[in-house]
Amino acid sequence: MKLLRSALLPLLCAAGMAQAAPPARVVGLGGAVTEIIYALDADRALVGADASSIYPAAASKLPKVGYYRTVSVEGLASLKPDLVLASDQTGPPQALEQIRKLGSKVVILPSAPTIEALDQRILGAAAALEIPGRGQALVKRLHAELRDIRPVGQPVRVLIVSSHTGKMQAVGSDTAGDAMLRLAGATNVLAEQTGFKPFSAEAAAALKPDVIVTTTMSVGASGSADAFLAQPGLNATPAARNRRIVVMDDLLLLGFGPRLPEALRLLQAGLTARQPAAR
Repeated sequence: MKLLRSALLPLLCAAGMAQAAPPARVVGLGGAVTEIIYALDADRALVGADASSIYPAAASKLPKVGYYRTVSVEGLASLKPDLVLASDQTGPPQALEQIRKLGSKVVILPSAPTIEALDQRILGAAAALEIPGRGQALVKRLHAELRDIRPVGQPVRVLIVSSHTGKMQAVGSDTAGDAMLRLAGATNVLAEQTGFKPFSAEAAAALKPDVIVTTTMSVGASGSADAFLAQPGLNATPAARNRRIVVMDDLLLLGFGPRLPEALRLLQAGLTARQPAAR
């Protein structure tokens, strides 16, 4: 038996050496995807990300490969990743195909703003990073926190707007913002509209929202929350008259990522407050 074990040992060692090592050079495409990599404590392997990867602060310092919807093949290739974790809205498709041909493994993760899809994002990323146990632990912790969150007790009509690009856009259904409002127990006054759409001053006044929710970048472009509410159209709403505005970090509000429980708690606190809430 000792002789048999001695003969098998070199073969077993060789088989172990032949196993693929965990990915050592990873690129995240999509802010929520990159945030998940950090939440899984796998960021030491990150060598790059896209421009929407702004959380945590360390992500902003990573080499950038353009915006995930228009990713740069040259930028990606220069980082020589062995794994690319990408939102399913990453494009163009031919760019990802070229990266595959160059030898990088590309894993596409769902981006839908649902808890089920969030679970899949986390578990899929963890599996690709070869740390499935961490993914399962993170999902378990998220669900435990979400169970403690109850919808707001009073009906609140909310308008979510963004203007950091210089043009006012409102958030309709089939978006992370709309999903956040539904989970928080609030009503999106633009639920009949789909996606992000340009928004007029007249439309804002006509919808009469109780609260306006916006992003840090949008308020930053205006200079202050008061200046943001003073914009034509918004200034004629009950929300502006009562200074009921909730300002949240862009990725926290619209990313639907691993900080979802924190985002919901902050949103609910702002929706029930009588003074401006910011984070």
